[in-house]
Amino acid sequence: MKLFCSATSRKVRLIVVVICSSITEVFAQDPQFSQFYANPIYTNPAFAGGSTVGRGVMNYRSQWPGISGTFRTFTASYDEHYDIINGGIGIIVSGDEAGVGTLRTFSVSAMYSYQLIINKYVTIRAAIEGGFYQKAIDFSKLIFYDQIAKGRGIQASSKELPPANPIYYPVVSTGFVVYTNYFYGGVALHNLNEPNVSFFPNAPLDPDKQSTASMHLKTRYTAHAGAIIPLIRSRDESKSSNLWPNILYMQQGGATETVATQINLGMYYNKGPLVLGTYFRQNAQYNSDAIIFLVGFRLPKLRFGVSYDATVSDARPGARQSYEVSLAFELRKRAHKKTFRNIRCPEF
Repeated sequence: MKLFCSATSRKVRLIVVVICSSITEVFAQDPQFSQFYANPIYTNPAFAGGSTVGRGVMNYRSQWPGISGTFRTFTASYDEHYDIINGGIGIIVSGDEAGVGTLRTFSVSAMYSYQLIINKYVTIRAAIEGGFYQKAIDFSKLIFYDQIAKGRGIQASSKELPPANPIYYPVVSTGFVVYTNYFYGGVALHNLNEPNVSFFPNAPLDPDKQSTASMHLKTRYTAHAGAIIPLIRSRDESKSSNLWPNILYMQQGGATETVATQINLGMYYNKGPLVLGTYFRQNAQYNSDAIIFLVGFRLPKLRFGVSYDATVSDARPGARQSYEVSLAFELRKRAHKKTFRNIRCPEF
């Protein structure tokens, strides 16, 4: 989900961009997914190449479709392990739309993860990721205060000047995963370079201090861990049964009131190909956000999941639910060296 929310009026979709003269910096935040393990290299680039085969993944999220100006996010990725480089290569394309096309973000990133075998039980994958982003805004869909006239409604023009559009910026990320056959955990740091994503990078805010407007994409810290608890063991996966408890913690922003935090806690259960799961998401310290329900199928070369976020926060009257769909497929089978170890993390 987004680590922020929006509001809309009943008759007019109004997006207000406010720049206060008393501050010189604001923060941007990344979209997030409820099915975070079904989007592995978006969650942590160290998952690249962690599967025994080439893996293609697609994800789509519609957040709060019951309100006008909803958020829509998609990602498509491919990753594979290569013995010759003792690691995995991954590429991910993502798009994000806010306000029915008002604000759009598109990105392409590539990553490399290196496999380090500690002993016969423990393996580490460490990764580096780099990519480029494009952000664009449809200025014609914005309504400013000077366009609102009492008794006359919305006027056609505004004195606000269009921004630089679109803008481009690079992003650098890193991460690592530690795993055994029954445990996995890792840490990822996205947006290490904290790029300025302002549409008005040269606009003066305080002439006396010679400061300019900036909106930095702050570093996103992610810590995640989970385990596999076998209930019914079988070489035939259609007869096996497992529990997959997981926890994910995210923080984005500085050590100020602008910091955003999120905790996802829950588990999945599988009986053969059927997967059922539930999660609870907590934002910040006291804001209970949503209960997440999931149903999916794990077939030999195809995985499919659908999740439903039931909002439990104060936003529920206007934003009751969100939806998410994930699809993963294997493209080919390869024989690896004996030193290759896949990550047995859940796919949903």
